[in-house]
Amino acid sequence: MVKNNLSLYVFVAVLFVVGAIFGALLVNALTFEQQQDLAQDVDQYVRLMGAGIGVDEAYSFWERIVFHGKWMLLLWLLGITVVGIPGVLALNFLKGALVGFSIGTLINQYAWKGVLFSLVSIAPQNIIAIPAMIVTSVAALTFSIYVVKNRLLQQKGTLAPELAGFTSTTLLMVLVLAGASLFEAYVSPTIIGWASPLLSS
Repeated sequence: MVKNNLSLYVFVAVLFVVGAIFGALLVNALTFEQQQDLAQDVDQYVRLMGAGIGVDEAYSFWERIVFHGKWMLLLWLLGITVVGIPGVLALNFLKGALVGFSIGTLINQYAWKGVLFSLVSIAPQNIIAIPAMIVTSVAALTFSIYVVKNRLLQQKGTLAPELAGFTSTTLLMVLVLAGASLFEAYVSPTIIGWASPLLSS
């Protein structure tokens, strides 16, 4: 699937990277007061994690899996509606902007220490989540393009196998995101707790 849709994978990945750059630059566009409020929130979170005081792991897991599930459902709905192609692309840009903004906030507040902290607090779960989202997005785009070319324009081909493939890919990526949610809920807090003294030193 990757070989057949390589250009789409590259396009979606580049769109995500552009969104991440935009999100990182957006931090500097905030007012001084907004940056101060954001810095206080981040500092408080780091102190709580360093003290071992965090959100209940089970609650955090279900909160993250519901969040990821809604995101995947939205991508699936946009894919089957065909006209949702711009929405699929917009979601990838938005995801990149959110990740970039998070990393940019840490770097803006902690400089090089923020880079190291983002590697242990943001990168691990996103190494799993981002590829899953990109795969689902490409599957959505592929299905939409198939419908336009083979059903709307030429009236040929069967829709059911393509829809089944798209749906199964989405469900598989939901399982992958469940793994990312488990990591984020049960492992990330411990790693962040270990790394938090780096920021407070």
